[in-house]
Amino acid sequence: DVGAALGLGRGFQFEQDIFGAKLKLVGDAVLEQDSWLPQIAIGIQHKRNQQGAIVRAVGAEDDSGTDVYLSATKIFLEQSLLLSGTLRYTEANQIGILGFGGDRSSGSFEWEGSAAYLLTRQLALGAEFRTKPDQLGVAKEDLWWDVFLAWAPTRHVSVTLAYVDLGNVVVADQSGAYLSVQVGF
Repeated sequence: DVGAALGLGRGFQFEQDIFGAKLKLVGDAVLEQDSWLPQIAIGIQHKRNQQGAIVRAVGAEDDSGTDVYLSATKIFLEQSLLLSGTLRYTEANQIGILGFGGDRSSGSFEWEGSAAYLLTRQLALGAEFRTKPDQLGVAKEDLWWDVFLAWAPTRHVSVTLAYVDLGNVVVADQSGAYLSVQVGF
């Protein structure tokens, strides 16, 4: 239990409000197969941690912050491959769970990337990663990564199995298996 590990009481939860917007600037990831230009978008996310006193007590400068990012995505249909990369400016500590800014820094540019390969029309294998700033002396941040296998037996059902490693997020060693089943109509 995270709350117990931090001395905040069993069952304690960090909570955030996140608002975002994204605008496609150029390109079309699917329809422009004859061009090497990826689909490029710019986005913004404003995050507010609802435990301001706690995040400031661990060294955060603020309980809210705004990320700005530029992303590029390209689908290579002939090769059954999707590639995506993002450059993000962030002040967030542990994606905002521990506030924004700190004793080491008040913001940095971070990278995110993903790749997925279609093994069949219904089965994809992929990986993702995300670098994170290391701004708080009390909470080392690690690279996030995962590998996944996604299966879509019909257009209404998908199943994803993944191994996720988030490193240390508030408490040590946040890693494990993930299973998601999604049904939509």
